[in-house]
Amino acid sequence: MLSKKTKYGLKALTYIARSEGDSPIQVAVIAKSEQIPQKFLESILLTLRKSGILGSKKGKHGGYYLREEPSEIKMTDVMRVLEGPIAMVPCVSLNYYEKCDDCPNEHKCSVNKLMLQVRDSTLKVFRNTTLADLSNTNE
Repeated sequence: MLSKKTKYGLKALTYIARSEGDSPIQVAVIAKSEQIPQKFLESILLTLRKSGILGSKKGKHGGYYLREEPSEIKMTDVMRVLEGPIAMVPCVSLNYYEKCDDCPNEHKCSVNKLMLQVRDSTLKVFRNTTLADLSNTNE
């Protein structure tokens, strides 16, 4: 299940991507428009800034902005920053692999085989979807 952190992060990124001009967007503006609790949004945007997806500017006309074009921001990167591993179980994770304690042979494990398919399908969608794809959807 998608966490609220990730859902709100995606909504905020989409809002920033859709904004006209090059001016940074204030947290309060995003929070009000997208109905996201401001304190929670501040934490999410800080995480996205630390990861390099967003930049920020301080001051009266400060706020957050995208560091790359929306067409260059892949959902795999956003999801890993906000949600963590994409795989549902650690034994099929590409970046966070861990052997399952309760599985003597993961190559014969039916759960492993299923979760590999789920991971691969999910990765295909995330790799082929950019922030531009989300922000260009009709409302």
